[in-house]
Amino acid sequence: MEDEYLVVIDGKPQGPFTIEQLKGLNIGPGTFVKTRTMKDYKEVGEVEELCRLFGFSHQAIARPQYYASPDVRMLAVVIDYLLILVVYAVILVIVVSFIESKYLKIAVSLSGLPLVPITKIIMGIFMEASSRQATFGKSWLAIKVTDEQGRRISLGRSAARNLFKIVPVLTLGIGYLSGFFSKRQQCLHDKLAGTLVIKGRLV
Repeated sequence: MEDEYLVVIDGKPQGPFTIEQLKGLNIGPGTFVKTRTMKDYKEVGEVEELCRLFGFSHQAIARPQYYASPDVRMLAVVIDYLLILVVYAVILVIVVSFIESKYLKIAVSLSGLPLVPITKIIMGIFMEASSRQATFGKSWLAIKVTDEQGRRISLGRSAARNLFKIVPVLTLGIGYLSGFFSKRQQCLHDKLAGTLVIKGRLV
């Protein structure tokens, strides 16, 4: 039995359609399709069978299809910081339990706070360059960091991306808000580093 395709038309999946029925639709290389055996939607230009059918050039590397919005990404950041703070609090409780002076306990507690954002940056650099391509927060929200062709980023690019985050901070958040007005949902640090944050399914 030949595969039948669901086709995204006007933003909504329709079908399934047989190969013969697809010929009567207004199909382009950027049209999203899916069969029952595919895990996710793909562009027609990524499906060799359909490229032959419609005479399109087959794309050897799958392009990113769905981009994570800044609000979802901010939620991932919040999750990461909460995890780090929990670990920090546990370590702090253990450390201060050996300190008798009340003022010294406060001093130790406050002096360790700068380690929280530093830990977040280091975590982002190594985890986003790993095979996971995401921090814990991003993974739990099914989003990941790629280059602009949808490939895993290098450690150097990951370091640049995470360090460039200081620019949106210095612009009082404007660099983050710019992601809402970007076609590919790129915040300022993504554009500077040449990265994308993508999600794995059509919603």
